[in-house]
Amino acid sequence: MKKKSLETAYAYARERYAELGIDTDKALKDLDKVSISLHCWQADDVGGFERTDSTLSGGGIQVTGNYPGKARNIEELRNDLEKAYSLIPGKHRFNMHAIYGDFGKKFVDRDAVEPKHFKSWIDWANEQKIKIDFNSSLFSHVMADSGYTLSSREKKVREFWIEHVQRCREIAAYIGKEQKGRSVHNIWIPDGSKDVTVNRLEHRKILKESLDTIFEKEYNPKEMADAIESKLFGIGSESYVVGSHEFYMGYGFTNNRMICLDMGHFHPTESIADKISSTLLFSEEVLLHVSRGIRWDSDHVVIFNDDLIQLALEIVRGNFLNKVNIGLDFFDASINRIGAYVVGTRAAQRAFLFALLEPTKKIREYENKSQNFEKLALMEVSKDMPFGIVWDYYCASKGVLIGEEVIDDIQKYEKTVLAKR
Repeated sequence: MKKKSLETAYAYARERYAELGIDTDKALKDLDKVSISLHCWQADDVGGFERTDSTLSGGGIQVTGNYPGKARNIEELRNDLEKAYSLIPGKHRFNMHAIYGDFGKKFVDRDAVEPKHFKSWIDWANEQKIKIDFNSSLFSHVMADSGYTLSSREKKVREFWIEHVQRCREIAAYIGKEQKGRSVHNIWIPDGSKDVTVNRLEHRKILKESLDTIFEKEYNPKEMADAIESKLFGIGSESYVVGSHEFYMGYGFTNNRMICLDMGHFHPTESIADKISSTLLFSEEVLLHVSRGIRWDSDHVVIFNDDLIQLALEIVRGNFLNKVNIGLDFFDASINRIGAYVVGTRAAQRAFLFALLEPTKKIREYENKSQNFEKLALMEVSKDMPFGIVWDYYCASKGVLIGEEVIDDIQKYEKTVLAKR
């Protein structure tokens, strides 16, 4: 769309929204505050760089597809990320796993990772003017083959992973200090059983003890924040998962640790949108992993669907934008990986813009007066508003390609860069 035509269209949209009491200019300023953490593992299918032959194997997660052009080293991954960021409006973050360290082509085991292995990542991120979040990597390792890590009965296994997570917290704090900001460090473990588990309590008691040990050392909250992530089931842990939602909810509330809610980690009919307000009654903030599960925790690329819209609406309606940390968590190896980043991140942004443009104040007035027909009618009207025009205007104002223009640009990158790998 030509610049003049877009400005004309936006003028109409701004006027139309104003009739409902919505200031589109303010909504776009608020959207600027929504910083999404892009996950490194989409670029290379969760392979990482701790070994030259790194491939994802076990540990409760699985990637499907073999689309050509995946990042094979740190340089390629950074180039792909830079390409993705260039097609996403606004300023966002970067979310990385411990297995993505810059190990200099030397094998460094998980219990030996150090801040120095991430110095080049910090330098790169500072050049890109983005902040880094961090994750312990408790999967795809011989010490995870039993199906248990932090909750293992074997002391040797348990102590190995405790050491790993303790080092990861130190790394996250180092990142936060070096970047003069805060790095959110997330812990997810694959622990559980494929079939019936009789003594469920034992592993959960062990997990609690491991976490207590891990969290003995406190870090500057302005530099690092801890999050703990639950799951309903995993590959190889279909019957029993040690770190359930109830376990981490109890642990997080009693130990002042942030709870991570992943959109794919609950029953298919559950919505984490409904969990936001309850969680934030008892916690200062929450970490969200935005994903899309189809029948199971399949981590499909996020799209602008009802689940995502309802999540954004709940956050905006509750005035929770300053209390949620938003990260993406999908890894689809069946499509162009840069395209996956762009589609998923822009979908999340569009959902938040849609929520910011809802006439929530008037809708709430109707609800408080039990004017339920009026409430539903206005909610339906908001769905027909010229939301897409406002989004296009936002992209253009940030110097980012609009709509289908990104398809041609990514296809060009595929032909000139990805196809040569």
